[in-house]
Amino acid sequence: MSIIESNLDEKRSFSPSKHSKGNANLTKEDLIKLNKQFHTDNNKTWADLANTHILWDKNFTNVVSGEAPFYKWFSDGRLNVSKNCVDRHINKKNSAIIHIAENGERRVLSYSELYAYVNKFSYALSQLGLCCGDRVIIYMPTIPESIVAMLSCARLGLIHSVVFAGFSANALRERIVDCKAKIVITVDAFKRSGKIINSKDIVDNAIKVDCDFVENVIVYENHASLSDKKSRDLVWDDILPTCDINVEPISMSSDSLLFILYTSGSTGKPKGIMHASGGYLLNCILTNKWVFDLKDQDIFWCTADIGWITGHSYVVYGPLACGATILIYDGAPLFPHSNRFWEIIQDNKVSIFYTAPTAIRTLMKVGEDEPKNYNLKSLRILGTVGEPINPKAWMWYYEKIGNGQCPIVDTWWQTETGANMIAPIPGINTLIPGTCTSALPGIDATIVDVNGAQLTQPNQGGDLVIKKPWPSMLTGIWGDDERYVQTYWSKYSSKYYVTGDTARYDENGNIWIMGRSDDVVNVSGHRLGTMEIESALVSHELVAEAAVVSYKHEIKGEAIHAFISLKNNPKNKNELADILREWVSIKIGSIAKPERVSFSDSLPKTRSGKIMRRLLRNLARNERVTGDTSTLENESIIDQLKEIV
Repeated sequence: MSIIESNLDEKRSFSPSKHSKGNANLTKEDLIKLNKQFHTDNNKTWADLANTHILWDKNFTNVVSGEAPFYKWFSDGRLNVSKNCVDRHINKKNSAIIHIAENGERRVLSYSELYAYVNKFSYALSQLGLCCGDRVIIYMPTIPESIVAMLSCARLGLIHSVVFAGFSANALRERIVDCKAKIVITVDAFKRSGKIINSKDIVDNAIKVDCDFVENVIVYENHASLSDKKSRDLVWDDILPTCDINVEPISMSSDSLLFILYTSGSTGKPKGIMHASGGYLLNCILTNKWVFDLKDQDIFWCTADIGWITGHSYVVYGPLACGATILIYDGAPLFPHSNRFWEIIQDNKVSIFYTAPTAIRTLMKVGEDEPKNYNLKSLRILGTVGEPINPKAWMWYYEKIGNGQCPIVDTWWQTETGANMIAPIPGINTLIPGTCTSALPGIDATIVDVNGAQLTQPNQGGDLVIKKPWPSMLTGIWGDDERYVQTYWSKYSSKYYVTGDTARYDENGNIWIMGRSDDVVNVSGHRLGTMEIESALVSHELVAEAAVVSYKHEIKGEAIHAFISLKNNPKNKNELADILREWVSIKIGSIAKPERVSFSDSLPKTRSGKIMRRLLRNLARNERVTGDTSTLENESIIDQLKEIV
C-alpha cells in the first residue's frame, strides 16, 4: 500500500480580520494576480520580483540556468548582500537591532550605527589577508557582534558558516575541518541560564590538533578580558580601526556562495548546506514581506539562534534587507523566570513573534495562564517554525498570546529551502489549527505516491516534493555532490526535490505535514503518519509532549511505541498508559493505538527544539543509537531513556 492514511479531523477555522485584510502587504487581489503571472511566465515573474526588491550592481539577463539538480539563479547579475541589508537603509529612522541580554541589559543599534560597525569589522577582516571564497566560522551567541560578523563576511565575499554556540568541541571541530576555515570568530564566554559557557576554551579544544589551516581566532570580549591568549588569537576590539572607515562592498556574482550551514545527517557527518547570494536574498525578502507582513514600524522578534537557518533568514538577512527592526534575545526562555518571553514582548512592544512549537508547549507546561499577567497588545502577527504545531498548542497560542486577534502563520520550510515555502498569508488565508495551508506564490509543491504520481484526493498522504526550482534553494552540499544528489533528488530520478516529509491535502486543498517519511509506521498494512498520533496524544490534558516511532511486531509487522512527557507525575502510569491508548483510539481509530507507552521527564531534542525520533526508533527497536548526535541538546537523555524502554 503506497498511500499514508489520515484520520485527523480538525473543524475549527478562523477567517482573516478586517484589519489584516485592509493593511496587508499582499492582498487577495495581489495574490491572484501574482499566481496568474507565475502560471503564465514563471521566469519573467521571478525576474520582475528580483528587479523590484534587490539592489543590483549589475543587472542579470539569466533567470534560472543549469540542469537538475544544479541550478543557478540570476547568475550573470552582480550584487552584495551586506550592501542590500545595511547600506541602502542607512538613513532610516527606525532602529536596526534591539538586543536584550539575559541579565536584562538593553542595547540598540540604528542602521547608521550598524553600517559604521560593519565597515569597521570588514576593514579588520580585510587586513588579515583573506580572499573571496575563504571560509570563516562564526561560533558566537546571538549578540549584535554575531550579526556584524555575518554582514562583514558578506561584504568581503567571505563564506561564513555560523555554528550554534552551544555545540561541543567535537561538533565544532567537524564543521571547521569540513570547510577548512581560515578564521574562527568567537567570544570569550557567555551566560546561559545564569551559567558561564566558556566558548574560547571550546574553540581551543576543537582546533588543538591538525587544524593548522586555521590562521586566526578572533575573540570578542563578551564576558571578561581574554586571559589565555595564544599566538593566533586576536582580540576583536584591538583589531578594529579607531575611526570610522568605509569599506567598499565587493560586487559578487548572484550565484556566488554566501554561507554554508551544517545540518545533522541521519547517518555520517553533518551536511554542509550551501546557499548562494541573489536567489537566497530574494526569497528572504519576499517571505518577510508576504508571510510576516513586515513593515518599517514593526519590531520583529524571531526567537531562533543565528546558528540555525531560521536565524539567518528571519533574524538577519530577510528583515534587515527589508529595512525593519529586529529584536534579539541572548538568553534562555525560562530564565530568570518562566515568563521571560512575555516580559520581553511587553517591554519592547514586539509586534511580530516567531517561535517553535516546542517552545510554545514548554511555556504552556510551565505557566498555561501566565500570559494574562502581561500586556501583549502590541502583537499583530504570530508565527511557528521547525515542526508541525498540534491544534491544542495552536489554540493556546492564538487565544492566550494573540488574544484571538493575531493570525498565526504556521510555516513549513527547511535549512535546504532557505525560506518559507508553505505558509498562510495574513489577510488572505482562512486559518485551521495544524495546517500550514498552501504553497507560496512561485513555489510548486505537491504530494506524490511511491511511484511519483501526484495525489489529489483529500486525506491521502504521500511524499511532499517541490516540482520546480526556486531562488533560495540549496546549491549543493559542501564538497559532496554525490551526497547532494542521492539525498534530495534521486528518489524520483531528479524530477523533483524530495523534502523528506510526508503530507496530505484536506478537503479545502490545505497541506498538512504528517511527519518525516522515515517515521511513517506500517501497522497491519496501514501506513500511518506519526504527527497525527502525536497530536492526538498531546491533546490530552496531562500530556506535555509526545513522540511516536515504530518497532517490529510478530503479528502486525510494525507496532507503535509512544514516548511521552507529562505535565506532572501521575500515581499510576500503567493506568494512564491505558487511558492514553484509548484516547488515541477515540481521536483517530483503534489501528493507531500505541502498543507500548514510555514516560520520561523529557524527550531527545536538537538544540533548535526538534525531537530526534530516529534516536527513539533505535531505542524502541533495541538497536544501537547511530548517526550524527552533535545537535542533541542533552546527550544524557539517551541513557535515561534506555532505562525505561
